[in-house]
Amino acid sequence: MPDRGGGPTGPRIRVGRPSRRVRTLLMTLGVLAVLAMAFVMFAGFWTDWLWYRSVKYSSVFTTTLSTKIGLFFVFGLLMAAAVGVNIWLAHRLRPPLSAMSMEQQNLDRYRMGIAPYKRWLLLAITSLVGLIAGASASGQWRTWLMWVNGVPFHQKDPQFHLDVSFYAFDLPWYRFLLGFGFAATVLSLIAAALTHYLYGGLRITSPGARATAAATGHLSVLLGVFVALKAVAYWLDRYGLAVKSSDFKATGNWTGLRYVDANAYLPAKTILFCIAVICALLFFATLWRRTWQLPVIGFGLMVLSAILIGGLYPAIVQKFQVQPNEQAKEAPYVEKNLKATREAYGIDQTKVADYAGKSTTKDKGKLRSDAADVASIRLMDPNVVSPTFQQLQQMWAYYGFPSNLDVDRYKDPTGKVQDTVIGLRELNLNGIPKNNWINDHFRYTHGYGVVAAKGTEADQGAPVFTESDLPSTGDLGTYQQRVYYGEKTTQYSIVGGPQKEIDYSDRSGEKTTSYQGKSGVNLSNPINRAAYAVAFNEPQILYSGAIGEGSRILYNRTPKDRVEAVAPWLTIDGDAYPAVVNHKIQWIVDAYTTTNGYPYASRTTLGDTTADSLTAANNQRAVVAQQNQVNYIRNSVKATVDAYTGEVKLYQWDTKDPVLKTWMKAFPNTVKKKSEISQALMDHLRYPQDLFKVQRELLTRYHVKDAQTFLSGSEVWQVPDDPTNKSGSAVPPYYLSMKMPDQQSQAFSLTTTFTPNGRDNLSAFMSVNAEADSPDYGKIDILKMPSDEAVDGPKQVQSKFNSNEVIAEKIRLLSGGGASEVEYGNLLTVPLDGELLYAEPVYVRGGGLKYPLLRKVLVTYAGKTAFEDTLEKALNVVFGAAKETPPSDTGDGSTTPPDTTPPDTGNPTVQKALNDAQKAFDAGQEALKKGDWEAYGQAQKDLEAALKRAKDAQAKADKTGGGSSDKSGDKSSDKGSSSG
Repeated sequence: MPDRGGGPTGPRIRVGRPSRRVRTLLMTLGVLAVLAMAFVMFAGFWTDWLWYRSVKYSSVFTTTLSTKIGLFFVFGLLMAAAVGVNIWLAHRLRPPLSAMSMEQQNLDRYRMGIAPYKRWLLLAITSLVGLIAGASASGQWRTWLMWVNGVPFHQKDPQFHLDVSFYAFDLPWYRFLLGFGFAATVLSLIAAALTHYLYGGLRITSPGARATAAATGHLSVLLGVFVALKAVAYWLDRYGLAVKSSDFKATGNWTGLRYVDANAYLPAKTILFCIAVICALLFFATLWRRTWQLPVIGFGLMVLSAILIGGLYPAIVQKFQVQPNEQAKEAPYVEKNLKATREAYGIDQTKVADYAGKSTTKDKGKLRSDAADVASIRLMDPNVVSPTFQQLQQMWAYYGFPSNLDVDRYKDPTGKVQDTVIGLRELNLNGIPKNNWINDHFRYTHGYGVVAAKGTEADQGAPVFTESDLPSTGDLGTYQQRVYYGEKTTQYSIVGGPQKEIDYSDRSGEKTTSYQGKSGVNLSNPINRAAYAVAFNEPQILYSGAIGEGSRILYNRTPKDRVEAVAPWLTIDGDAYPAVVNHKIQWIVDAYTTTNGYPYASRTTLGDTTADSLTAANNQRAVVAQQNQVNYIRNSVKATVDAYTGEVKLYQWDTKDPVLKTWMKAFPNTVKKKSEISQALMDHLRYPQDLFKVQRELLTRYHVKDAQTFLSGSEVWQVPDDPTNKSGSAVPPYYLSMKMPDQQSQAFSLTTTFTPNGRDNLSAFMSVNAEADSPDYGKIDILKMPSDEAVDGPKQVQSKFNSNEVIAEKIRLLSGGGASEVEYGNLLTVPLDGELLYAEPVYVRGGGLKYPLLRKVLVTYAGKTAFEDTLEKALNVVFGAAKETPPSDTGDGSTTPPDTTPPDTGNPTVQKALNDAQKAFDAGQEALKKGDWEAYGQAQKDLEAALKRAKDAQAKADKTGGGSSDKSGDKSSDKGSSSG
């Protein structure tokens, strides 16, 4: 061992062994780094596989993964082979060294430098381009699956008479193949040219021939392939005109052929295709002629033709043939666009009927009776009363309600179906007493119970709950109340192990539970724990003692996330809503199939079209993530997510949709048949909001069928801004049980209004039958207002409300001079005898309360406006059945409550029960003021029991002939409630 430094007696420094140690250490670190990276990649793959297996949709994972892998390897190898073969061929065709010029000999040092590594260099280059191409191709898995599984639409486009499936399924795949071919050819051409130059086949500065015959032939073939692909592109461009988007000043966004497309671009593409084919043949001919003269001339002519024929000629046609008489020239193509767009968005069966705009009935009593029958005016606005639900029914800070509740239909105890405002008491992590890893992920894991209230009634301004308290009780019967999956449940929980979970607390103490469902992934396996520790970047999962036998990890817990994961080919509606179905809480999720390849159908951007005043404040309810453009949409799937087990079920809803049939072929056994939907679930299915918003946006222009009217723009409508707030966003559609003029009874509907473009008066009223089990489900009706008379629109109605001096003074009193906040609810519109009845609840938040309570109802009809305590009073005033009476000012902005002293019934048993009811009512009001929710809940139970005793006693007295003849015991059951 050699010495370093020092003399014979100096220190001896051994360098050999430390060097080996360093090398060993570096190698070990390198191996560990590679293993760590490999395990991170494995963890992502493994956790995905475990999740899909847990929800019983492993076929979706395997089909998607195998398709991506297949496309990656096939197109990666094709790209690598194309580039590699051309590099190899260029090297093989190199001239001998003796024939090289001085310029080429100067490159000898580079050739010598790469000579020892040329195989490795070739492998590196081909691998790199192969990886890039493979990664790009794997992203086309949807395009591949749609192409290979596509089913016909049995509808043909009006220009080329090809089935729509060609444009929706075939053309996108052909375009991908064409793009891949261009990329492979260009990369091969560049690689071959560099290789030829490096090895002397090409010369730049040397005198004489610029390329050897071999290089000329090789590069000419590649250029010929490029030009041949361009010919294919020209041919496909012909069909692409049917789905091409352009800006058409007469209509805005336009899809499909116009006059200039059919009469200039289409023949131009055909001519350019022929020229490109000839030009490609000239390039191939250089294999024999060994000269580029003719191919270069041909290529120059092709470029010139593209400029003249493909650009200049259509511009001339547009300028001198179309513009002088545009409407006549474009009318036939507009008719095709009208027909295709209406079919693609499912609005082709829309019924547009003229509406008088004025009532002709003189009998006010009949109008008052009809007003009560035409609609169930909903006074509990689900977008306003969430704070009220929160204050009255939250119970514990670790529970919460979504900021927008939902509207559904439920039967009351008499069997009558009523509109109901409903929300789940979901987990609110921000309300946990102390946030730490155990509390956040093990102790507080779920919400508890459903809270529901009548949509058409109020009790002292508060909701009339039909399901309330904790545990929830009421009209919904028994059901699994724990909510492990919900809209607010966005983080993982670990359940079912040694750590108990908190349900809720009551007088007897804390109630705990342990998850008994089969959802989630088992963490008993140490490999699973390690994988999730890496995937979630949480090392405690690996070693925490809180995880043991039976522990399961729950994640992807929002209904939207779960449906998107198991059906990545669907577009999900922004508003999932809960329903109690067969003793279980089920989230119902509407899902859409879409494409942007429907010929002649105009495109729309989902994120923009579905935005309104609600999504502006609550983005998760909109399809804001879906900024892609589509021109075909169907609500083809109804999905459910069990709030306890997380089980996802997909049901086929549109049995005729070819896009859904295509995906069902690609992912067999993932979508259940429509016939498997139970009647209990069918009762709660409804027409989806986002589809309705897309359709109403299209109907602002496509409600007309005449091309000339469409082009003139005289019948263009707009969706009005929400008049109840200052967001400047569109008014949201409203669910409402109502009766259209041609209907015999009320139907659960989704409604909206239209105004003329740039004006505020009303143009039309639109509704769709939203009852899933109705034969008229999805039927769109539009009532068109007379164009020669101005009918007030929502903004004008709201403005008249606000400018009315009497109403303004009452609102000032309600606000207590600014001490309270007045909030306007949904402005509902209902057709009634030729006129439109507007109704709007008015809430007050203040006076020590942190939540809004219903205080007034605004109603207007035929120019008459009322502002009363209840809907009945307001309708009576509007229709002349009663006079408008000012409220008594209590000094705090609220109205004097009615006298609730129990009447003397003459029956001592009934009287005692009523007195008990009064005491319970007073106790409840006192508890409400103090915010003592436990005492309030007990008082409500005492009140219910006392009223039941009164009713039973009165019924017994009536049966035996005793008691008072006015049946005051029955009347007392409504004490303290005001209908509205």
